[in-house]
Amino acid sequence: MRHLFLAFTALTMPALAQAQEAAPASPAAAKPAALVADGIPAVPLDLVDATRPYMEFRTAGFVDWDPVTKSMLISTRFGNVSQLHSVKGPGMARTQISFEPEPLGGTYLPGDGTMIVSKDKGGNEFYQLYTMKNGKLTLLTDGKSRNGLNAVSLDGKWIAYSSTRRNGTDNDLYVMDPRDPATNRLVKEVTGGGWALAAFTPDNKNAVVANYVSVTKTDLYWLDLASGAMKPIGDHKKSIAYGGGRIAPDGTLWVTSDEGSDFQRLGTLDPKTGKFTAKSPEPKWDVETFDIADDGSFIAYTINEAGAYKLKLMDPKSGAVREVTGLPKGTIGGVDIAPWGAIGLTVSSAKVPADAYSVDPQSLAVTRWTFSETGGLDPAVNVEPEFVEVKSFDGEPVSGFLYRPDPAKFPGKRPLIVNIHGGPEGQSTPGFRGRTNYLLNELGVAVFYPNVRGSTGFGKRFVSLDNGPFLRENSVKDIGAFLDRLEGDAAIDKDRIAVQGGSYGGYMCYATAIRYGGRFKAADCIVAISNFVTFLENTQSYRRDLRRVEYGDERDPKQRAKLLEISPLTQIDKLAIPLLVVTGANDPRVPKSEADQAVAAVRAKGRSAWHLVGMNEGHGFGKKENADYQFWVELMFWKANLLGGK
Repeated sequence: MRHLFLAFTALTMPALAQAQEAAPASPAAAKPAALVADGIPAVPLDLVDATRPYMEFRTAGFVDWDPVTKSMLISTRFGNVSQLHSVKGPGMARTQISFEPEPLGGTYLPGDGTMIVSKDKGGNEFYQLYTMKNGKLTLLTDGKSRNGLNAVSLDGKWIAYSSTRRNGTDNDLYVMDPRDPATNRLVKEVTGGGWALAAFTPDNKNAVVANYVSVTKTDLYWLDLASGAMKPIGDHKKSIAYGGGRIAPDGTLWVTSDEGSDFQRLGTLDPKTGKFTAKSPEPKWDVETFDIADDGSFIAYTINEAGAYKLKLMDPKSGAVREVTGLPKGTIGGVDIAPWGAIGLTVSSAKVPADAYSVDPQSLAVTRWTFSETGGLDPAVNVEPEFVEVKSFDGEPVSGFLYRPDPAKFPGKRPLIVNIHGGPEGQSTPGFRGRTNYLLNELGVAVFYPNVRGSTGFGKRFVSLDNGPFLRENSVKDIGAFLDRLEGDAAIDKDRIAVQGGSYGGYMCYATAIRYGGRFKAADCIVAISNFVTFLENTQSYRRDLRRVEYGDERDPKQRAKLLEISPLTQIDKLAIPLLVVTGANDPRVPKSEADQAVAAVRAKGRSAWHLVGMNEGHGFGKKENADYQFWVELMFWKANLLGGK
């Protein structure tokens, strides 16, 4: 039989060789119906197959505690979008309880556990509020305006929400008993898009109201819910940023504040005098979030130390603080204390996908409730990032996180992608990188996440260093300082560096591709601002004034001239490297027109521009099938323009 096999092999080898030479290219993968791939080659099916495990990771975010069953409410994805699930105990099954075509958020009301959910359509961020029972939604709001759930009364009877229903722009304040929608009433008309009712007093007669003016200024008020009379808390001529806003069972108002400090500290605020008294002992780094136990016995809060988070518990009477040490090192979010005292939260790190945890307030014991799948891949092989700090052009220290491929698997100099966060009031922090792990673990591409000036997490002085049109380009220059450092790294290939960014990071993507085009091979700019003037004129009206505070006022002639001068579209002739643009057609923040005009201008010069549009997406792709396809397009783009076709 062996001889027969050899004879067959000898006879068929030439035919097989000819077949291999004439083998057609890999068949194309199916493109989601809602995506428009303008000027983009078809995605080969073999690329889909090669990356499949990296597409199949899940995350689980803690959402709330069920006051009736004591189960945990989480958000996770088993289909195309994340939905709400109930988990009865640590490691137990995730039982899906919402079944919508769009992702949604939710919360239980204290007492009877009535569930309130929030949902938009196609990423347009015009959220509506509903009650949900047995998987069925009952609309509470008008179905047209933009609505945001603000606060729930301590007894669970009332919810407060902000809504643009009056004129489409101003976030007026409403209260309602969601069990009886007829109780809905407007309690305060306001002017501006940054208003929210932060907390009810225990007797439901008054409330604390916050008006977010900018990242460095939030004005607080005391609102009489019966009359609508509202009084300022403190001196609103001062630029003070407040966060949180929780009223303890004894009536004490707790907030985070940067008054008297460069950072957000946790403390109490006297509503009558406006006096803030810091209670958290940390002299540096921001208190990010906090919650107060229902009996007032302790407060759980998180500290952000240059992107590394810590959870601490404070005794409000003695001021004693204990640190929880059993959590994975990474980011912490969604902190909420159950009526029985358990602390729920979400933790994410390079080696742990976002998962739901609880902490016992007595023993500080940590319990992991969910164990999200990672497509069969071992997350323990993922690399931890390296903290990189440099001095920028003016001596200002700026930092970021560098993820390096395994040098044993990928020796020699490696290509690099610089990925710039949005905001600009945002921060890149260490966490699970999902699809990006394919770049690191399989292609040997390093990824750097910078925190340029204007990023949060480094104090109010630092976050203000890019404000207005006349300081804006200083953040672009920060990327030049990072490039100087990274190009000198023995493990980085200085001739194979690309840039990527979304939202404000998308503006930075355009701007750095223009300024440093000779040092970048390609640019992937996602939901990006291309012209500050047209952006400000066309972004949704409820957020326009908030963005003017950050970027500048296009109605002022001097500022308008400077905004046009620094806009990427004005200098688009200098953008000579290949460009990929990703857009959500329903984006209320950065309209699709920002991408259209950039792509048209680049193509008019005979240069390459791929354009991927999600017709059912908003500010970033939220549906799995679209996000997967976006990643495959990006891989083709990097292989063609960064990796030399490899």
